[in-house]
Amino acid sequence: MTLSIQNNVSALQAFSKQISVSANNVANSLSDDFKSSRAINNQGSNNQVTTTITKSTTSGPLVEDPIKNDGSLKELSNTDIAEELVQQISSQHGFDANAKTIKTYDETIGSLLDEMG
Repeated sequence: MTLSIQNNVSALQAFSKQISVSANNVANSLSDDFKSSRAINNQGSNNQVTTTITKSTTSGPLVEDPIKNDGSLKELSNTDIAEELVQQISSQHGFDANAKTIKTYDETIGSLLDEMG
């Protein structure tokens, strides 16, 4: 496998991680005190894509706790569903572009082998 295709494969894995992290944020968006995470893709060695996952430290909104009738507050999740949707769409486009590159490479190699053989 050429280095270029290896780079595309590493990008596929990185975009998959981004989608997984975002999906986890959405799945836990209604959990009290949940802190969302973010997967950041960076260029690593040999142009491979690496992913760094960080947890947000921002607080979620405070609301009155309906279970306790003493007026106490509880913190909700800090997940922003609109932000997660944008992240998932962006990651999906990146994934699709790299998958198409690999498919085109495969088709080109197949055509060359057909011509030779």
